[in-house]
Amino acid sequence: MSKHDELAKFIVTNVGGEENIRDLYHCMTRLRFTLKDKQKANKQALENSDSVISVIESGGQYQVVIGNHVNEVYDTIAKNYNLQVKSGNEKKEDNAKEGNFISRAFTVMSSIFQPIVPALAGAGMLKAILVILTQLEWLDSASSTYAILAAAGNGVFFFLPLMLAFSASRTFKTQPIVSAAIMAALLEPNFTKLMENTGDIASFIHIPVVLMSYTTSIIPAILAIWLYSYLERFLKRVVPKSIELFMVPLVSLLIMVPLTAIVIGPLGVYTGKGIADGIEFLSTQSGLLTGAILGGGWTFLVMFGLHWGIAPAMINNLSLKGFDTIRPMMASATFAQSGVALGVFLKAKDKKLKAYALSSIFPSLFAGITEPIVYGLSVKLKRPMIAAVIGGMIGGAIAGHFQTTVLAYVFPAITTIPAFFTNTIAFYLISIIISFVVTTVLTYILGFNEGNGATDAETGKTEAEKSEPALQTEPGHTEVTENVYAPIHGQIVPLHEVPDPAFSTEAMGQGIAILPSEGKVYSPVSGVVSLVFRTGHAIAITSDNHLDLLIHVGLDTVKLKGNYFTKHVEQGQRIERGDLLLEFDIPKIQAAGYDLTTPIIVTNSTAYQKVTQTQQKSVDLQSVLLTVH
Repeated sequence: MSKHDELAKFIVTNVGGEENIRDLYHCMTRLRFTLKDKQKANKQALENSDSVISVIESGGQYQVVIGNHVNEVYDTIAKNYNLQVKSGNEKKEDNAKEGNFISRAFTVMSSIFQPIVPALAGAGMLKAILVILTQLEWLDSASSTYAILAAAGNGVFFFLPLMLAFSASRTFKTQPIVSAAIMAALLEPNFTKLMENTGDIASFIHIPVVLMSYTTSIIPAILAIWLYSYLERFLKRVVPKSIELFMVPLVSLLIMVPLTAIVIGPLGVYTGKGIADGIEFLSTQSGLLTGAILGGGWTFLVMFGLHWGIAPAMINNLSLKGFDTIRPMMASATFAQSGVALGVFLKAKDKKLKAYALSSIFPSLFAGITEPIVYGLSVKLKRPMIAAVIGGMIGGAIAGHFQTTVLAYVFPAITTIPAFFTNTIAFYLISIIISFVVTTVLTYILGFNEGNGATDAETGKTEAEKSEPALQTEPGHTEVTENVYAPIHGQIVPLHEVPDPAFSTEAMGQGIAILPSEGKVYSPVSGVVSLVFRTGHAIAITSDNHLDLLIHVGLDTVKLKGNYFTKHVEQGQRIERGDLLLEFDIPKIQAAGYDLTTPIIVTNSTAYQKVTQTQQKSVDLQSVLLTVH
């Protein structure tokens, strides 16, 4: 089993299992779940994992932030689990309908635009590179080479309505190809040749049609497919099944194409133009203030998923004008977060924190991915977030004041600087450099409370000391300890020999494993059951001295879906050492082909100095399995 398989299993289990997932997609760093019942998700278990940066509930979504390898984990979940969980008689209770109108709208925008962002970014960068090559006279704009490359860059924007229609069909649950066909009709030569100038009037059965150019448009496609989704559901209810295959698309095209040309299209075009003009007005009236608000506040918009409400405006600007002024202003927020990482790296004394800060700088600077910094440093350490807001405001104000522009929809990073090569490139570079430097310096000056052993400048006491569990001291010992007794009869297996990287690499914490000789699990400490997995194959316990333990019966046994396991305790139940927790059928589990090696993990082992393992080859309930110092 690969590390992605184990992480995928861990995440799916802790969002309530496969059957609790209504929908799933991902962005650059996070898995975005829509769940049937959020109460079934175990947020604490997810956030306690070293592989999960943060868990966010926003806009009806349950977002698990895991970093740059999100694509691999997403693919693994898609491969290993069947997420087609809706049944025909199930109510359409999509989480997109949760929350207020604004949060629902942002969720919809996110789901529509996220799939096409890579194509927009790639095509936009190609257009920017062509501008540079022609300005340097390395490429002749009249050559066929330029024409082919220009087509590659322009094609995405020219046919943007088709791509949006296709993507929107997934969000609104309609036929993708029919959705694309509706918008294709407005780009077809017989339609476009009716118009010599924008605003020309044609007619459809004596109904006037205001002709518009729909290439590069955004809003008409989204509105059209939204309305089409209602029409399609209605038609499927009334059209006989025997002719549904051709009749539903036929009637849909007959109704939606004229309706879009007559009403939806012009309304969408004028709305898009109005948004673009409004943004330009704000920038012109006070670019300084607009830039400061965007530069300082963009990180918070991203944290709550609200930035997708602004993304369409950026794309709209690029489509209508060929440039955008919003992205340069918010770029300061990205480089400010990079400054946080550098400031923490320079200031921190804890080696683990320094290593994390250093590793998070590069994805931010070279790919524009800031979530590991935002959730792992800025939010966690608090004061660096203040530094980032100040640095972002200053840089954003500079970019806004000088009307800095960008030629493509890209994530702000060193590698995407060519997209900003306009006549305002100097001001863009100044804005991001100042954001980065100011934030780095302020992060260093303001300092922070390190989460693992660094001295707090104000109290003189370490954070680790403040949160140190009140462990019991054994007679004759000068150091505090707690004993963890064997929960199972069986043979000892060193953790590094467990054939599962999530355990053998100690990614989930230090511990040991047992190969059971009896199908019963007893409590190794006195405390509280913090979690019983729905499938009964694992249980988490918090001891009276705040020690967190995970007992995972077998490897990959979650796939048994609870078969051959019997739970004897419930979450939140008080237990004493030696109480029966679980029973499992060894012969049947082995017959099903599963390894019964059972890891016992101290999941908060980083809070302690040392975890000592038993040297015995076999153990029973009276054996001390682990000693935590």
